[in-house]
Amino acid sequence: MGAPATSETSATSVAPIDPELKRLAIAVVAGAIAVILDTTIVSVGIHQLGESLNASVPTIQWVSTAYLLAMFVTIPLTGWAQSRLGSKRLWLLALSVFMLGSMLCALAWNAESLIAFRAVQGLGGGVLMPLMTTVLMQAAQGRNLGRLMATVSLPAALGPILGPVLGGVILNYLSWQWLFLINVPLGVVGLMLAIRFFPAGEPGRPVRLDLVGLLLVSPGVVGVIYGLSRAAGGGGFGQARVPLLTGLALIGLFGWRALRRGTAALIDVRLFRHRALTASAALLFLTGAVLYGAMFLLPLYWQQVRGEDALGAGLLLIPQGIGALASRTLAGRLTDTIGGRWVAAAGFAVLALATVPFALATAHTSTILLMAVLLVRGFGLGAVMIPLMTGAYLGLERAEMPDASTITRIAQQLGGSFGVAVLAVILADAAGDASSLAALADAFDRSFWWATAFTALAAVLSLLIPTRRTDEP
Repeated sequence: MGAPATSETSATSVAPIDPELKRLAIAVVAGAIAVILDTTIVSVGIHQLGESLNASVPTIQWVSTAYLLAMFVTIPLTGWAQSRLGSKRLWLLALSVFMLGSMLCALAWNAESLIAFRAVQGLGGGVLMPLMTTVLMQAAQGRNLGRLMATVSLPAALGPILGPVLGGVILNYLSWQWLFLINVPLGVVGLMLAIRFFPAGEPGRPVRLDLVGLLLVSPGVVGVIYGLSRAAGGGGFGQARVPLLTGLALIGLFGWRALRRGTAALIDVRLFRHRALTASAALLFLTGAVLYGAMFLLPLYWQQVRGEDALGAGLLLIPQGIGALASRTLAGRLTDTIGGRWVAAAGFAVLALATVPFALATAHTSTILLMAVLLVRGFGLGAVMIPLMTGAYLGLERAEMPDASTITRIAQQLGGSFGVAVLAVILADAAGDASSLAALADAFDRSFWWATAFTALAAVLSLLIPTRRTDEP
């Protein structure tokens, strides 16, 4: 078994990062950034895609929903596929599938074909995201996890900065096909770097696929995500009840069965006995709700209350991304030296305080003030991601890391869908038939107060994160 993923001494945590590990991190980030950018770029263009393909809003929304659901078909398979194919071969295969899906999307002739090709994209993207973290955590062998995670989080930090802006520029000056074609050169660079810098592919092992587990957990998670998407799309939780309850029941059955099968299960749920992983997964759920929920509210606020177009809203969100970039290095070093508990607690506190001004904003609040608040908000957001992702691997062995990556990825994405659904329902209920701009601004205020409450809860729960392996039970 490999070395446990924890820093045993302060000397280890401040040692320089191995050059080979740096090169591997660059290759991983280069491949993953296309997946991160794709989500934010396409979300900006949904309205124009509907017009260009002569599709209704409910139909064209499936361009995003199909991608998300397809991701959750393959995320639970990542650990098994890594064992069978090896990290390098699986990475190259998943990135190639994502690029193929991107090219097919650009060739789509109607909404239905675009939705199908987005699902192909999602199949590749669903493998890349958890595999990215697993590969680097295994290569690091417990050293410099905070600074390493600062590198891994780069695509997530760049996405909110570049995605909306690139999407707006493409829609203003190019055809909608370039929303997807932009992934091709990025993917080519990622493939070239992976071929050069990934370690020689380890031989695959004849690991048996837990097919029954797959038939429980993948439809279960897809059902929950689909139900939350329906709730966020305007149907409310009433119309989402059947897929939500069905999905939760399937996940429950999977968990009960996986406990009995242990390491033979598709995902070893016994890893939840590690307090660090359990706390990180719960906090990543809340972080997903805060991150994706706010990214749902903020562009709508700038467009519906402040009258900005898609490009203008994207430009106004740049300070948040800059703040997230600025805090990464500091958060990584502090996580390596003092542990993730206090870094996460401080980051969530900053994030909560910087959300309050939007809960108090009116249609005439200073744009400069709100942009400054977004800078601070981004600083807190960038700070919390690193200790949460790092803390999830404290005390785990190398063979346990793929399942931990799957668990944390599912937790964050479920949290994101939950946050968007809850805030969308709250916003729709508060807005109602708002007859004035002031009434609409009040509806956004109520939604931002809920986002603040999610963040404050996460700040309290972050105190459960162990600071060292010795904190583990």
